[in-house]
Amino acid sequence: MNTIAVVYWLPDIIRKEVNTLTEPAIQYRLIKKEKHTGARLGEIITPHGTFQTPMFMPVGTLATVKTMSPEELDEMGAQIILSNTYHLWLRPGSDLVEEAGGLHKFMNWDKGILTDSGGFQVFSLSENRKITEEGVHFRNHLNGSKMFLSPEKAIHIENQLGADIIMSFDECPPYSESYDYIKASVERTTRWAERGLKAHKKPNEQGLFGIIQGAGYKDLRLQSAKELISLDFPGYSIGGLSVGETKEEMNGVLDYLTPVMPENKPRYLMGVGAPDSLIDGVIRGIDMFDCVLPTRIARNGTCMTSGGRLVIKNAKYERDFRPLDEKCDCYTCRNYTRAYIRHLFKADETFGLRLTTYHNLHFLINLMKNVRQAIMDDNLLEFREAFVEEYGFNKENAPKF
Repeated sequence: MNTIAVVYWLPDIIRKEVNTLTEPAIQYRLIKKEKHTGARLGEIITPHGTFQTPMFMPVGTLATVKTMSPEELDEMGAQIILSNTYHLWLRPGSDLVEEAGGLHKFMNWDKGILTDSGGFQVFSLSENRKITEEGVHFRNHLNGSKMFLSPEKAIHIENQLGADIIMSFDECPPYSESYDYIKASVERTTRWAERGLKAHKKPNEQGLFGIIQGAGYKDLRLQSAKELISLDFPGYSIGGLSVGETKEEMNGVLDYLTPVMPENKPRYLMGVGAPDSLIDGVIRGIDMFDCVLPTRIARNGTCMTSGGRLVIKNAKYERDFRPLDEKCDCYTCRNYTRAYIRHLFKADETFGLRLTTYHNLHFLINLMKNVRQAIMDDNLLEFREAFVEEYGFNKENAPKF
């Protein structure tokens, strides 16, 4: 009797377990394409739930979204959060996280988790680094000790951390590097991606994404995409954007890149969180975004509101007893005033940071919810026009994040 017949005649409960073992960890279901743009309404199916796209993912670098509890993230509608392989490798250590039962149990988060490979941190935090074909030699940014990270080591660490979605180890060169340098980098990143794919020990538990690089060079971006698509990753990320290039340049890359990416795989634009850029990315077919922007500016007292940027520490809010955003129904806006939150910041009370962080994350998560509805209604371009006009992007005092 052949293998298929054996599986067919197994009892239902056992057959279900066999199917689970053979299915990829990450699957994408396309629900609808918007009539007038490349926007996609879909779902990402993960070991920890099925999540709606397009989505914004809060960043929890060290297994925590700064100042927020998992319960608060769940309450505001966060679906997947991002943690950082490099930082968790250094502390508390991937061995410890694995011993604790993986990131989900360690941080008490039962929804989706994505970990990056650590490549961006290696290239951005370490001034003294040496790139070889084998990997990267660099110094620990905390204590200066010598370290080495290869594609195999990065995947091993991510396997230990146990996130639902994990990233290939890639080089993240500056956008302004020369053509020859970027070409060599792209080719090395492809070789590293293939090595990481071979080293991946949990393909039925963790979905490994390839990362498309190439800076602003169209032929190199398309080369990177073609080579990685041939390796048949469960999903694809676009790296090396939002690193100093203009928004027009970033949108231009997406205009020619997303049409060649597989329709049956999720598309993830790394490190993008400005509200207008989220909408522009969705228009061009992106499904997933992450960025530290909303939490970082919140800790400085800057809030995203439907009327644009609001800096709560400004004196004009001292006796302003309205919510941060009168059109927002988040926990912060339902319960606290601008005057009170300004007082907390002036008094160096951490509760103020928590309130502004909650609001900013809710703002972007709710924005994406509204974007999904606009795709369903086939009016995303009209939605964008109304949003940017109200937010102030078309005015001389447009917010600069």
